[in-house]
Amino acid sequence: MDYTVKIGGEAGQGLVTVGEILSRVFATAGYHVFSHQDYESRVRGGHNFYQIRVSETPVSSSLEKIDIVVALDRASIELHGPELTDEGFLIYDSETLEEKLKGSRYIGVPFKKLATKDGGSPVMANTVATGAALGMLGMDIAPLLDLIEKRFRKKGDAIVEGNVKAARAGYGYAKEHCPECRFLPAPPVSAKVMLTGIEAISLGAISAGLKFYSAYPMTPSTGIMNNLSAMAEKYGIVVEQAEDEIAAINMALGASFAGVRAMTGTSGGGFALMVEGLSLAAITETPIVIAEGQRPGPATGFPTRTEQGDLLFILHTGHGEFPRVVFAPGTPQEALNLTNRAFELAEKYQIPVFVVFDQYLADCQWTYESLSTEELVYKDYRLRGDAFASQKEYKRYAYTESGVTPLGVPGDAPHVVVADIDEHDEEGHIVEDAETRIRMTDKRLFKKLAAIREEIRPPLRYGSESPDTVLVGWGSTYGVIKEAVDALNERGDNAAMLHFSELYPFPARGGYMKVLEDAKRTVCIENNATGQFARHMSAETGYEFALNVNRYDGRPFTVDYILRGIEDAVS
Repeated sequence: MDYTVKIGGEAGQGLVTVGEILSRVFATAGYHVFSHQDYESRVRGGHNFYQIRVSETPVSSSLEKIDIVVALDRASIELHGPELTDEGFLIYDSETLEEKLKGSRYIGVPFKKLATKDGGSPVMANTVATGAALGMLGMDIAPLLDLIEKRFRKKGDAIVEGNVKAARAGYGYAKEHCPECRFLPAPPVSAKVMLTGIEAISLGAISAGLKFYSAYPMTPSTGIMNNLSAMAEKYGIVVEQAEDEIAAINMALGASFAGVRAMTGTSGGGFALMVEGLSLAAITETPIVIAEGQRPGPATGFPTRTEQGDLLFILHTGHGEFPRVVFAPGTPQEALNLTNRAFELAEKYQIPVFVVFDQYLADCQWTYESLSTEELVYKDYRLRGDAFASQKEYKRYAYTESGVTPLGVPGDAPHVVVADIDEHDEEGHIVEDAETRIRMTDKRLFKKLAAIREEIRPPLRYGSESPDTVLVGWGSTYGVIKEAVDALNERGDNAAMLHFSELYPFPARGGYMKVLEDAKRTVCIENNATGQFARHMSAETGYEFALNVNRYDGRPFTVDYILRGIEDAVS
């Protein structure tokens, strides 16, 4: 069983509510789920959709063909009707659309009429639509009713009862009026954990001991601030909405200097304002984690859509030369692990570390049997209390073999902690001489970078052991490339994937280079126009890809898009 349900409508029609509820019902019932959203930046108006793939086996990308379309407006019928599979069906509000659509594949359901029956409310029409979708799939309605009871419990018995009636009405109507539906449920299995990329980044930060988060709201990073705010009291986190991104990064740096783990988040346009603060972190050697959510630019661009267009900006921005680490998780599990690790490396080496994601990873929902916590670590690298006080002398920037000097917490000992944005000596005082400048640059840059490189992991390899075709990607393309490799192997193409999630410093040359060099065809797949990762890898290793498949219309890849792209590139 592998079905796709798409809910389409205008902003404000509640399609996200329908999508979220359906996704959770599927996950609770034990199915594997992968969902993604497409929404316009206008507050009201424009076409949006929520797409859910539900399967008996793990899934990690969306498909182009749809089995059930839930159309909340006419545009959804026109846009998504042609996407139906040969056995697919479309349900629509037969009251909103006055004429009856012709064809047995179009099922008219009076959403509002069924919602208001027996004293219900028109706003419960979405619950009718949700029940109707489950009825068409032939699923048990019990998980939906349980979720309704939990979701609306605080609003009172009347609201719960009204939504239960609405769900039953839609469910029964769809089963009665769609006898041709042949969607069979999978056998019951255990419930799944469902997680988005944004939720995983938030949890990764909490697991690493985050105590201060500052940001200015900017899609797609705003969800981090929202999630952390909801959990702030429980985990003792200060969450500050700054007046702009300049203030946000400086607040986080101040909190880090004062002795707590700190993080900021933004998108490309907001990060442009943080660049001076990035160099401030570098010269003061203040640990900070920056979550950068990519979306199509330049300027405001497509503020609610997806792209991998900020990689080279993040790699090279900031005046002066200094080390940084750049992670780009490909799944929620990886986002959890790498965000946790970002704090570890930021504190260990006293550097800025980036967690780079995009709108697609931010909003996508994945299901897991359980989340692994094996890689999560916490170690306090700061000098505090008695350990700090016991130091005979303290020099904030003392020269060491590793380039890393003790990070004392101001006020925790009689020692004075001096930091300066000018070039400085070991004690932190301003200097002008050439010799100190050279020693400090070597300390901050070369010594640290050599040690950091040893901690960078190679790309994940998946597929054939001796592939003829190798697909390469980074960040959010993990799932769709993985399924593209499966599709190629099913048709006998002997394919494998290399997925990079640790981008800088670049992984040391190793076995993955031999995989590329031995392959007959290598393809770099990126959600940008210019092949930024391909250029980055060329600069770091000298390797040039044979083919490139790029998508830069603000939409995510599908398996079909990748396969067509490879065929077009070859021809």
